[in-house]
Amino acid sequence: MNFHEYQAKKLFADYGIAVPAGRIARTPEEAVEAAKSIPGDLWVVKAQIHAGGRGKAGGVKLAKNFDEVKQYAAAMLGTKMETYQSAGVALPIDSVLISEGTDIDKELYLSVLVDRDTQSVTFIASAEGGVEIEQVAKDNPDAIKTINVNYVEGLQPYQCRALGFDLGLNAKQAGQLTKIMMGLFKLFHEKDLALVELNPLAILTNGNLAVLDGKVNSDDNAAFRHPDLVAMRDIRQEDETEVKASQHDLNYVTMDGNIGCMVNGAGLAMATMDVIQLEGGSPANFLDVGGGANKERVTEAFKLILSSDKVKAIFVNIFGGIVRCDMIAEGIIAAVQEVDVKVPVIVRLEGTNVDAGKELLKNSGLAITPADDINDGARKAVAAVSAA
Repeated sequence: MNFHEYQAKKLFADYGIAVPAGRIARTPEEAVEAAKSIPGDLWVVKAQIHAGGRGKAGGVKLAKNFDEVKQYAAAMLGTKMETYQSAGVALPIDSVLISEGTDIDKELYLSVLVDRDTQSVTFIASAEGGVEIEQVAKDNPDAIKTINVNYVEGLQPYQCRALGFDLGLNAKQAGQLTKIMMGLFKLFHEKDLALVELNPLAILTNGNLAVLDGKVNSDDNAAFRHPDLVAMRDIRQEDETEVKASQHDLNYVTMDGNIGCMVNGAGLAMATMDVIQLEGGSPANFLDVGGGANKERVTEAFKLILSSDKVKAIFVNIFGGIVRCDMIAEGIIAAVQEVDVKVPVIVRLEGTNVDAGKELLKNSGLAITPADDINDGARKAVAAVSAA
């Protein structure tokens, strides 16, 4: 689950990490009131969407007076914004963060994530932070510093201080970085996060460190332990179909193709999409109905797939290990009848009670095309789209 910047900064502050004063606003008038509550004569108006790159898209503005605060807030609120990180989707701006303006001397980068290669929580840092951090990593990889945290020992203050000196910080700033990193490490574990990114982590002209922007992602598998994080979810920032899928315990990701995929098991789903591509087709989605697929879940899966008018055929690829193939076949038949599917449906079944499942599909009287294996099914799905 992703979080807005203002939510991320609230989490940082809860763990003793310094962030500039700021308030959220949902109307231009609230934006002015927020600015009045923040000392100083410079404010930052920041659009709140689940994507980076807002500055380049016009979503970050410096205001020197209350009229400019109101003007910038009014220009953003109620609109949609697309950035180079929003995957071609324009996201709604329902709120803006009014933040204290700061004088920046230098921008750093700091993030925390789970590194699968080293099987550890890893800190990544660079003295060259800001909006071009991806280019820095590409052009100057030596500028990227990492700390792989020992699972037993945990993060140690000396590691933080050493990193600070590697980034060119003085002793005072290295101490501040240590406090930030220790707080992030605690936050990361206690809230079961998947990613924390501070960009920029700024050195202000007064010499202190401050988090000017932050990104936080949590692990959905741990959501049951964190109702406070679940309450922060903003479904308007998410794909509508993916939200509906999550409500039925379906793993769904929208893609750009025209062949709908319904598969049980993430690995098989990935393989199915690969084979469709190899056969010259293009998958419209990733959809894993899980090992406990039943009639209701299969029906909802068909509804999700057909919610896109781009879908010209559906390839159902089921391996009956935990679930029986005859049960899946009954679900497919019921779903095709209930949803009134108008596009070709190709079904490949394998596993427990596969013969009984195939017999049910054969005798259903429905226009369901059987497939012998994954390759045969992909070929028939691609051919069905071409014929359509």
